[in-house]
Amino acid sequence: ADRGAGARAGRGALDPGMRGILITCNMNERKCVGEAYSLLGEYGDLLYGPEQFSDHEELLSESEKEEDEDDVEAALKKEVGQIRASTEQKLRRFQSVESGANNVVFIRTQGIEPEDLVHHILKDMHTTKKKKTRVILRMLPISGTCKAFMDDMKKYTETFFEPWFKAPNKGTFQIVYKARNNSHVSREEVIKELAGIVGSLNPENKVDLNNPQYTIVVEIIKTVCCLSVVKDYVLFRKYNLQEVVKSNKGMQQNSASLTEEQDPKEVKQENKDQ
Repeated sequence: ADRGAGARAGRGALDPGMRGILITCNMNERKCVGEAYSLLGEYGDLLYGPEQFSDHEELLSESEKEEDEDDVEAALKKEVGQIRASTEQKLRRFQSVESGANNVVFIRTQGIEPEDLVHHILKDMHTTKKKKTRVILRMLPISGTCKAFMDDMKKYTETFFEPWFKAPNKGTFQIVYKARNNSHVSREEVIKELAGIVGSLNPENKVDLNNPQYTIVVEIIKTVCCLSVVKDYVLFRKYNLQEVVKSNKGMQQNSASLTEEQDPKEVKQENKDQ
C-alpha cells in the first residue's frame, strides 16, 4: 500500500527458518520499524556489544571520501551513499522483512537470542517505568518458525519444545494463539496438539492459565507459524511495551489510598512488620 511497505517487501518476507521479533503497532508501520531499530539497537549494543563491520565496507567509505567535494552533485551523491551505507550497517543485526499482515512488523535477527533480548528490554522497562516507544504495542520474540500446517507444526515443536519441557526439564505452561490472514488451521486443534506434545515430553508439565512459568506463543501469519517460549508473560503484561511501563502505578495508587484511610499507627506497624 504505502511506499514503505514496498521497500520492506524488497528486503524479503517472513519465511520458515527465520528467527526474530514480531511487533504489533497501531497503524503507523513505518514509524514502528524506526522505533524498533532504535530500541533494539540500544539494547543490542548493551547486551552484545557494538556490531563489527568488514574492512571492505570501511575501504568503500574511504574511496567515497576521495570524491571531488567541489561538485555539488557529487557531494550530494556521497552523502546519500554514506547514509545508505551507515543504515545498511546499522540494520545487519536487525532487519525488517515483510510480515504478511497489517499492523505487524517482523524484524529478523542474526546472531542473537530473541527471547533473551526481548525479556531484557521488558524487564528494564518494567523496572524503570520509562516509556521508550509511542507506536509499538507488543514485542514478541520468535525463536522458531515453520510452515503453518498441522503436520509441520507437530514435527517441528517435538524438537523445539525440548529445552524447556523435555524431562528432566519441566514447567507449568499456557499456550497463547493468534492467527492472521489464515483460515486453514483450527485454534482448538493447534492448542490441543501442542499441549499434547508438551505433555509427552514430560508428564509433569502442567497447564496453568493464571501464572505459568512459561507461555508458549503461537503466532500464525499466512502460511508461517512463529513460535517462542517466554517467561514472565503475565508480569510483563503480555509483552506489551505500553502497559509494562504503567503496570504498577495503578496498584501503588490503590494501596496509597487504602493506607491513608487507616490509622497512622497501624501503617507504621505494618511497615515495621514488612
